[in-house]
Amino acid sequence: MIRAFIAFLVVLATPAMAQVDIREVTSPGGITAWLVQDDSIPFLALDIRFEGGTSLDAPGRRGATYMMTGLLEEGAGDLDSREFATEVEGLAARFGFDANTDSVVITAQMLTENRGRAAELLRLAIQEPSFEQDDLDRVRTQVLSIIDSNENDPGEIASAAFYAQAFGDHPYGSALEGTTESVAALTRQDMIDAHRAVFARDRVYVGAAGDISAEELGLLLDRLLGALPETGAALPDAAPYELTGGVTVIDYPTPQSTALFGQRGIAFNDPDFFPAFVLNQILGGGNFRSRLMQEIRVDRGLTYGISTFLALFDYGPLMMGRFSSSNELVAEAIDVLRAEWATVAENGVTQEELEAAQLYMTGSYPLRFDGNSNIASILAGMQADEMPIDYINTRNDRVLAVTQEDVRAMAARLMDSDGLRVVVVGQPEGLESAN
Repeated sequence: MIRAFIAFLVVLATPAMAQVDIREVTSPGGITAWLVQDDSIPFLALDIRFEGGTSLDAPGRRGATYMMTGLLEEGAGDLDSREFATEVEGLAARFGFDANTDSVVITAQMLTENRGRAAELLRLAIQEPSFEQDDLDRVRTQVLSIIDSNENDPGEIASAAFYAQAFGDHPYGSALEGTTESVAALTRQDMIDAHRAVFARDRVYVGAAGDISAEELGLLLDRLLGALPETGAALPDAAPYELTGGVTVIDYPTPQSTALFGQRGIAFNDPDFFPAFVLNQILGGGNFRSRLMQEIRVDRGLTYGISTFLALFDYGPLMMGRFSSSNELVAEAIDVLRAEWATVAENGVTQEELEAAQLYMTGSYPLRFDGNSNIASILAGMQADEMPIDYINTRNDRVLAVTQEDVRAMAARLMDSDGLRVVVVGQPEGLESAN
């Protein structure tokens, strides 16, 4: 009943996009956050992001940040894992801890009436995790199970091979969970070191949405984060781009091949990002009107679906896509993919394709603001990506300002059919590794 009530509050606490009023808040201790205040429902959502993520793993300790993040809710302060979980649930609060390639993300939802104690539990998880050996061993077993599962998943096998080819020895080139060998060797001291590397005030971004004033949020920020070290580990260097064009086939016994493809991408802070953003939507943005979906699925029936995306890694952005196809059809699907990649690079897109993409992108954008938790996440993400505070109100105008010529120029600059790498996991007929 309590969890259902929280879900009900999240739905109700949803301002329309046009009414989103973002305020920058600086705590007495100098910590900055962006706030959308809404006092109509006694509920607060927080999104706290620490830049660096699993890319901060120390040499030889791959998987340490991922495991450390999984241990944050397994006991903190003088509470063991069971006591901590019981208290959080009893307060109708919800915490989430997630490690990504470029960030560690902590989410929290709490009722106003319980905010004091809920915030204290969150503070303990951030600042005083226990890292007890029994908990570490239990989480280690869970991580090893994930690694084992990934090693038998065609999509994960394709991703591992692709990123290894693209980034080599950079942290981007290996799985953030680590390997069986690296995870087995991790110690409690590695957890302490990973915690110290990630959790620092010089790399934190906070989004808040809900029932809290700017003054109250400032005090909360200092309580949650004020005692953290000022600086953490050095952030990663730019990832060396080592990807070349061609095909990699990884034999795997399955009647359907999984294909992951990609090339060098574009950074979000590039002044020409929005033409690339719109180009990606036209090319394979995930609906039936995309160019690749029309050519490969609708017209030829070579796959059930194909999509592209901009992988906006902080230190090595990529332009990527994926599809699955039966073993006897995947070679033809790749031929059509390369042909369309070259056609768009040379000729751009039609005005009709541009207008359809802009209509979809601007019309679907307000749907992202469907609750305080999503709004808090957007606010933290905007700061991490160095977006201006008025981005929400100007984003659709930027999409609509993109012209057919802008997209043509970006396609010519970005898309390279000869440089497109395709990793295929399966037993594709008539297809072998090349280049």
